[in-house]
Amino acid sequence: MHDSNNASPKARTVEVTADEAGQRVDNFLLSRAAGVPRSHVYRQIRTGQVRVNGGRIKPTRKLVLGDLVRIPPTKIKDAKSVRVPDALIRSLEKRVLHENDDFLVLNKPAGLAVHAGSGLDFGAIDALRQQFDDKSLELVHRLDRGTSGALLIARGRGKCRALQALFREHKVSKEYLALLDGVWDANSPKSVNAPLLKNKAHAGERRVLVSPDGQQALSHFYCQEKLTNTSLVRVVLETGRTHQIRVHANYIGHAVVGDTRYGDNAKNVEYKRLGLRRMYLHSTLLAFDWREQPFKIEAPTDEDWDKACSICR
Repeated sequence: MHDSNNASPKARTVEVTADEAGQRVDNFLLSRAAGVPRSHVYRQIRTGQVRVNGGRIKPTRKLVLGDLVRIPPTKIKDAKSVRVPDALIRSLEKRVLHENDDFLVLNKPAGLAVHAGSGLDFGAIDALRQQFDDKSLELVHRLDRGTSGALLIARGRGKCRALQALFREHKVSKEYLALLDGVWDANSPKSVNAPLLKNKAHAGERRVLVSPDGQQALSHFYCQEKLTNTSLVRVVLETGRTHQIRVHANYIGHAVVGDTRYGDNAKNVEYKRLGLRRMYLHSTLLAFDWREQPFKIEAPTDEDWDKACSICR
């Protein structure tokens, strides 16, 4: 999309390449819209400002080779104009856990969004594109801004779609560590099978709720250590719904420490006074087969996480 310095931005038409074919039109637009709120992009689609081959489309419409996509004008920065601070680039260089010709895995720090938007000029994907000087890098999945740990990045949209298919087909093993409020006991459930419904308004905030109308969601909790007023828990996901661990943990009475959306605000204030200043959820493991080769990539916790556990002991 166009740079804010252009007083009169114009719509442009882009032809879909072979590497872009198969991508949903909303994702196609979002990848070109650093700094543009997702809601703005979806509004442009809904109001017919975005067209494919001259016709109106839905956000889920998959593009094919040769499609002509009309991208409407906007006065928000083009992704090409984003400059990520050098200090962040240097810090992320040490956090690349694995790299090959098809993908890389980043141990994402807490507090860094995976992409731009909602007032953020850049995210992890922008930093990596700048670091590797590779605009073809694409997010295979997402982690919440407050969640740290293993984030899978594809080299090219074709490989991204193939890796995303592994997630959809439940062929990727995902494990997390969570520091939960309250001491785990014998009555705490080890598995939570509770359907989740997203994008429901609650006090003006969009959030995910446990609801019989939602999608199936299954999480397994394994207590690793009982601390003074908290518990260190390993979580294995069978599904990958938005905010799944955070909602399921709160549902069973053990909210993630520092979770300001689903946790107890009063308790979070107390944790903050103790020095726990983030949401303590960390993606520790991604395991999958790729090109007939098994990959098991583990993301270690950092000093901040280890210090928090020490404070809670």
